[in-house]
Amino acid sequence: MRLNKLTNVKMENVKLNGGLLGCIQDLIVNETIPYQYNVLNDDVEEAPKSHAIANFRIAAGEQKGEFYGMFFQDSDVAKWLEAASYSLILKPNPELEKILDELVDLIGRAQQPDGYLNTYFTVAHPDKRWTNLRDMHELYCAGHMMEAAVAYYRATGKTKLIDIMSKFTDHMLTVLGPEPGKKRGYDGHPEIELALVKMYKVTGDEKYLRLAKYFIDERGKEPHYFTIEAELRGEKKKSTGQDDMWSTYQYYQAHLPVREQTTAEGHAVRAMYLYAGAADIARETGDEELFAVLKRLWDNVTKKRMYITAAIGSQSYGEAFSFDYDLPNDTIYGETCASIGLALFAYRMLQMDPDSRYADVLEKAIYNGILSGISLDGKRFFYVNPLEVNPEACEKRYDHSHVKVERQAWFACACCPTNVSRLYASIGDYMYSTSTDGEIYIHIFANSSANIALNGKNVALNVKTRYPWDGNISVKVNPDSKGEFTVAIRVPSWCGEPSIRVNGQPVNIGEHIEKGYVKIRRVWEPGDEIDVVYPMKAVLVRANPKVRENVGKVAIQRGPMVYCIEEVDNGKGLHKIIVPKNVEFKEVFEEGLLNGVVTITFKAYRLKDWLSDECYSFAPNDYEEIEVKAVPYYAWGNRGAGEMMVWLMSNIDTTG
Repeated sequence: MRLNKLTNVKMENVKLNGGLLGCIQDLIVNETIPYQYNVLNDDVEEAPKSHAIANFRIAAGEQKGEFYGMFFQDSDVAKWLEAASYSLILKPNPELEKILDELVDLIGRAQQPDGYLNTYFTVAHPDKRWTNLRDMHELYCAGHMMEAAVAYYRATGKTKLIDIMSKFTDHMLTVLGPEPGKKRGYDGHPEIELALVKMYKVTGDEKYLRLAKYFIDERGKEPHYFTIEAELRGEKKKSTGQDDMWSTYQYYQAHLPVREQTTAEGHAVRAMYLYAGAADIARETGDEELFAVLKRLWDNVTKKRMYITAAIGSQSYGEAFSFDYDLPNDTIYGETCASIGLALFAYRMLQMDPDSRYADVLEKAIYNGILSGISLDGKRFFYVNPLEVNPEACEKRYDHSHVKVERQAWFACACCPTNVSRLYASIGDYMYSTSTDGEIYIHIFANSSANIALNGKNVALNVKTRYPWDGNISVKVNPDSKGEFTVAIRVPSWCGEPSIRVNGQPVNIGEHIEKGYVKIRRVWEPGDEIDVVYPMKAVLVRANPKVRENVGKVAIQRGPMVYCIEEVDNGKGLHKIIVPKNVEFKEVFEEGLLNGVVTITFKAYRLKDWLSDECYSFAPNDYEEIEVKAVPYYAWGNRGAGEMMVWLMSNIDTTG
């Protein structure tokens, strides 16, 4: 099996032209990235102190002071630098480029003579470098800085940060590896694996690929490295009365060698970064065995452990997976970074196996589980993304304390905000792919244009659509000269009655569909047009009965968008609303609401409050008919604190 089937069309050759994704990208570039730079410099009063850039000045000997923040605070700077670099690709800005140049220079001055780069250890614990790979994120921070180096190079053509990280990699190779005298260690928080592959693809230097493959292959082997290094630190084994996810190393995805893992365990973000890195290794080395492992893990995550919004990580304990079909709505963790990690994993699997099931999850994350992590003004963020919120429970119950009812200006642990920025700034990387067989794949639909190199030919695509608000998509195909090739268009899993025409002539979808993509092969001429109609209407979605929390409940989905109801539209007591079996939806685009969204209204029933204040009664319940308004889930919480629900009661006899 050939694993390098597709190559993505880079964002440098893709332009978003308005529409929802275009507006989000503009928001990131014009509002969020400047705001986040101010936060990193401690210039936003309402945001928790970051000190992240100051830590580099202290490490460089240019400012007095102590290290402040999480021990992985460097990664906030790296992810911001990556996002800002993508911003330069989208919108050249000499002032911003100067800021990036100066920041890269500062990072270089903070690097130690032997190549080591980590401000926490340089400033606070220079004697403890490489002594706790399990917990202290040295390799995680290095990975994010490598990703920043590649993005900075893409944006500016400047290699200084790549050179810095090359020197750091050379240092790592003197410390870590299977050779005698080295530590057989690997990261407790996966991330560097995918970053090393990015460095390899830019530089062509095999040292990055070899190190990434070593990290994947060594993980979880016995004798267990995390146990060895803990003993060297004099750390006593935890005694909890029973094994927990830390002592058994499930939290770190190191409970088993990667190739022996069959279920997604432990910290959800770490799992996704590990799988994404392993996918890169499988692709670059043609490792079919590893790819088969990843397919099993993909199925476990997306079929049994993923929320309807593409959130993952069902428990706050360990920010982790729990067990199959355990998907509580109100105590969910659903970290924004976890959905981003899932998108990274999906995108990589899609490049090896062009199957719409990967693109469907990617799309679901982009429009739901990730997008909910940022406010409409681009300056507030969710770490946790619940599917049900009762503000009183969040205030008074410890098991709900991780759930915030409004987005925050920043966090002490601020991994999510800059992660959102880098994802949406680079969204053009995820939209189109090509194959060596002469195929152009369209994965993500948005008002956009793309210039695509295909087997010596240049093909310009011009896509006009209001997606995701409606499913009408016009694709103008303009090759630089007449020629034969394939345009493969994804049919989303939510669409039941797709229709495609080429120059007005219908395409027999059944004859041309392969793994969810309609493949249209013909001799294309400049000006040819593909008209796609994916009828988009609100529908009810039900959960597998094994999901205990959602038995007897329904969710509303319209196209790729999951919907929710909020207190601001429907009053308190959302849990008492019941959707009738024969519900009829009214769908209207409201320009002035939530920056413009399609809202859904419908007749439903509300369980009436009792006259008695007793907890229990033998008397029958009574109901009243009401009108309910639902809005896209990603936009909840932008109009003040209040209740919110995705899954609603249904299928109840309301006659008495």
